[in-house]
Amino acid sequence: MAETRKVGSVAYATRDQDYFAKRGLQRYAGIWSLWALGVGAVISGHFSGWNFGFMTGGWGGMVVAAAIIAIMYLGLVSSIAEMSPALPHTGAAYSFARTSMGPWGGFVTGLFENVEYVLTPAVIVTFISGYFGSITGMDTALYPILWIVFYAVFLGLNIYGVALSYKVTLVVTLISLAVLAAFWISAIPNMDFGRWALNIGVGPEGQAVELPEGNGSWFPFGLGGVLATLPFAVWLFLAIEQVPLAAEESVDPKHDLPRGILLAFATLIISAFMIVLLNPSVAGVGSFALGSSLEPLLDGFRAIYGDAGAVVLGIVALTGLIASFHTILYAQGRQVYSLSRAGYFPSGLSVTHPTYKTPHVAMISGALLGLLVMLIIWFANGGGGAGETQLGDDIIGTVLLNMAVFGAMLSYIMQGLSFIILRRNQPNIERPFRSPMGIPGAALTIVIAALTLFYQLQDPNFFRGVIWVILWCAVGIAYFALVGRHKLILSPEEEFALAHRDNVPAAAAVARKV
Repeated sequence: MAETRKVGSVAYATRDQDYFAKRGLQRYAGIWSLWALGVGAVISGHFSGWNFGFMTGGWGGMVVAAAIIAIMYLGLVSSIAEMSPALPHTGAAYSFARTSMGPWGGFVTGLFENVEYVLTPAVIVTFISGYFGSITGMDTALYPILWIVFYAVFLGLNIYGVALSYKVTLVVTLISLAVLAAFWISAIPNMDFGRWALNIGVGPEGQAVELPEGNGSWFPFGLGGVLATLPFAVWLFLAIEQVPLAAEESVDPKHDLPRGILLAFATLIISAFMIVLLNPSVAGVGSFALGSSLEPLLDGFRAIYGDAGAVVLGIVALTGLIASFHTILYAQGRQVYSLSRAGYFPSGLSVTHPTYKTPHVAMISGALLGLLVMLIIWFANGGGGAGETQLGDDIIGTVLLNMAVFGAMLSYIMQGLSFIILRRNQPNIERPFRSPMGIPGAALTIVIAALTLFYQLQDPNFFRGVIWVILWCAVGIAYFALVGRHKLILSPEEEFALAHRDNVPAAAAVARKV
């Protein structure tokens, strides 16, 4: 019979080896697999989503917002590059916060991150349907069927095995970067920066209007426009922080995790700069048109090569969205798995496939929840079809994106705090890599994430989603307070946190009642 022991406000149940045997993972990933996981998770944001920021900041506002967000992510990735090999557990952000701030801090951080990883695939599959519908002329009313098909296919690939999942990730990531590089090379001789990138002005009611001759202001909405664009610039880097979720599937996490994370970030910096400069500068495209487009890269290819090649180019351009969809489904499964294995979520969610050693229950459960949220929003707003062609833009594309970014910003604040607390309170933890930005870098991450949250709250579209995110978190916290905190399990993350609480062995820490 399992023994229960109380530690502070929580209670732990010990489990035998059979419990963990049913939740085993397989080590496979090296540096380049981790690099592909980081780049692949983010790369869809270079194909679609970031461009909505043109309507709030213009081209200059988008560039400066992207630079500010890049600084935030530099602080974040430097911090997690230090924490992940020091605490090489699948829990990642939850694990960092659990060790630094206790079980409540760990759970709340994990809950915020759960919002991001459940909703981000939903946003991406919306962009996939936008590209696919544009290519094929599919009736928008059929988009939910497309969402279900994509979820089913890529869940299957993720469940079938970690080796296959990483191979698919590497292949689609390399193809996605090749597509972007082909666009950059094609766009350079066809760009007219002043005429097209600067074609946004300010209307009489303060709204964005198109300037027929271009050559407008770099900052049509001033400093306020720059700050209002921060949530959209996040899409250029969102989800790179998922790499530490692969810690227990990494062959050498202490060596490979920091290198994979930093190489991925360097790749994304280059790609983000090129796409923000070139996509709106292509003759016949422009910032104004891209500001409400679900398929900005496809718009750029069309302008360069004409409609004749749109089908082929559009299918190729889908690879970037597919890469992120596939990799974030991977992250979603590991994130739910880690919280479940430790008892924060129902422990049945962490059972892994007996043959493939993948957290299939966690992945399927997270996917079903994401689909449910999409379908509720979709049908609550009339569905697709005639007269509803802008639904993807105005409802799914904006509201869900904001909801995902909201969860991400909250988790970044918690991860920044975790880094600072661990540096100060746990200086003796072995750190195979040390962040060159140190505590100031983590503090910058916290400040910029908080600023981004503030400006999200100024977006009227945001309020259509924020209430549901707050409800989501409130239900999760209530569950933990009433049920979850009495059913925690000594998973690797919990063992490590308890062992380092007072620099005593984990067993002694559990035995002592606080």
